[in-house]
Amino acid sequence: MDLYQENILDHYKNPRNYGDLKNVSKSVKESNPLCGDEIKMDFLLENGIVKDVKFSGNGCAISQASASMLTDEIKGKKVVEVLKMGKEDVLDLLGIDLSPARLKCALLSLYAVKRGVGGERNS
Repeated sequence: MDLYQENILDHYKNPRNYGDLKNVSKSVKESNPLCGDEIKMDFLLENGIVKDVKFSGNGCAISQASASMLTDEIKGKKVVEVLKMGKEDVLDLLGIDLSPARLKCALLSLYAVKRGVGGERNS
C-alpha cells in the first residue's frame, strides 16, 4: 500500500475535526445519492476567517477522508482563500487518481465547504 492510500485510511479511521460545533455560524448538509455518502459541516466564521469547522456523517473512505483533510486545511484560513479552492486542491490533498464516480465522493466535502463559507456549490 502506498503512502497516499495509508494517509486516506488514517483519515477515514481517525477523522480530524469530527463532530458538531457548539457555536455555529452556518451548518451545511451535502449528500451523494449515487453511493450514499452524507456529510454535515458546521462552521464558525469570524471576521472573514474560518475559526473552526467540524464535520459528521457517513460514507466511503474517500468521502470521509476528504472531509477530514479539507477541514484540517481550511481551519484558520481566510474565507476568500477557501472560496478559491477547487477540485485540484482536493485531489492534491488526497494524492491519488480517482475515477469519475469516486471524484464525486471526494468533492462532496468541497461542495459543503463552499456553501458553508458563503459561496456557491460549484467548484
